[in-house]
Amino acid sequence: MTKLRLGPISDDKPVRLTVELPAAVHRDLVEYGWLLARDSGQAEITPAKLIPPMLSRFMEGDRAFSRARRLRINAAEQNPGQKPRIDP
Repeated sequence: MTKLRLGPISDDKPVRLTVELPAAVHRDLVEYGWLLARDSGQAEITPAKLIPPMLSRFMEGDRAFSRARRLRINAAEQNPGQKPRIDP
């Protein structure tokens, strides 16, 4: 059995987002979905179902992102009348 970083995929109300992926990334996602389905006993898992939890896991593991988010939230709590600024 393979030890994959993602666990079972939960259902949630989606927001539609269209992205273009390189063919190699798509092939890897298909294979990852196949392995995850096999190891977890779930039905086929499509790349569209894999991408959201993978992105979430990536952002959860990004310390700089977590720190910046925490600082922004703390600043917003200290200045409740101001709208938090999010720079692109």
